[in-house]
Amino acid sequence: MSKLHVKKGDTVLVLSGNDKGKQGKILRVDVKKERAIVEGVRIISKHTRPNAEHPQGGIIKQEAPIHISNLMVVDSTGKPSRIGRKKDENGKLVRYSKKSGEIIK
Repeated sequence: MSKLHVKKGDTVLVLSGNDKGKQGKILRVDVKKERAIVEGVRIISKHTRPNAEHPQGGIIKQEAPIHISNLMVVDSTGKPSRIGRKKDENGKLVRYSKKSGEIIK
């Protein structure tokens, strides 16, 4: 399995689907399934039974996973960019923006 171009905490742009053009922060990444949960993107209605967290039960709106191929990282300049990898001065592999050339933390 190869490394993914997205990480938890990245701001991403949705490239396709019903939420195309939306931006959000990655809350969780499932590496095996190559899916990510993005804040405010792909909202679904989940029917829940009453439990300790929701005593009434009912319908809850929450984010569903989206495939990472439909996401593009937004760098600090605010523009979406492809991601590359290179070694920094310490020899450590870091991600960088191909558009601006800056290192992404």
